[in-house]
Amino acid sequence: MNQEEIWDTDAAQRYDTPGTGMFAPEILMPTVDRLAELAGGGAALEFAIGTGRVAVPLAERGVPVTGIELSRPMVRQLRTRADEATIPVIVGDMATSMAPGEFTLVYLVYNTISNLLTQAEQVECFRNAARHLAPGGRFVIELWVPELRKLPPGQTATVWQTEPGYIGLDTYDVLRQHVVSHHFRFDDTRQARLTRSPHRYIWPAELDLMAQLGGFELESRHADWSGAEFTAESRSHVSVYRIPPNR
Repeated sequence: MNQEEIWDTDAAQRYDTPGTGMFAPEILMPTVDRLAELAGGGAALEFAIGTGRVAVPLAERGVPVTGIELSRPMVRQLRTRADEATIPVIVGDMATSMAPGEFTLVYLVYNTISNLLTQAEQVECFRNAARHLAPGGRFVIELWVPELRKLPPGQTATVWQTEPGYIGLDTYDVLRQHVVSHHFRFDDTRQARLTRSPHRYIWPAELDLMAQLGGFELESRHADWSGAEFTAESRSHVSVYRIPPNR
């Protein structure tokens, strides 16, 4: 599985779920509030902008937003919500592609840095963010914490979410630090729909070292966008890295 195959036309058309899931106001609004604050009146660049889940409401707040996105079908879906003049998008890889201009904020939401499947690519993503940022600019990453404590010896999978009509489970390859997320969606029929996506998981400490290699300093880490304390039991984190103002 590669990312271009995963994020095809069918996936792009099914991605948006207005008012529910990732698009629920209680999830989306704190994200937009925090990013607007961190932009500090400057322009923002979203790596893996997708269909504009975050970029569109952020632009509506008055923050100029540009995106980088590998999937053309996802960009086409975004264009149903915002035109090129409103949210320019560069089609390409977030680890290497460049967007014109200088930004006060670069951000990656909803675990997307883990879509880069090697440590080298993930480090290059930090370096690419640094290339786009003005001195003192910030790079924000939302990322889940690997749930390896749930894996007893000999077991390779964890169920991380169950709800009516949905089961999510992850299968781990701890040797390569890879995980494949499996999403099962079903209704009252005997048929279920499966989608899968591969990831390279990253520990928070490893992420901090990647940041240092890219020229960043850790400014803050919280368990969510509302600023909850990050603890050993937190399932995800929002980490804010900053380029020193005097670089």
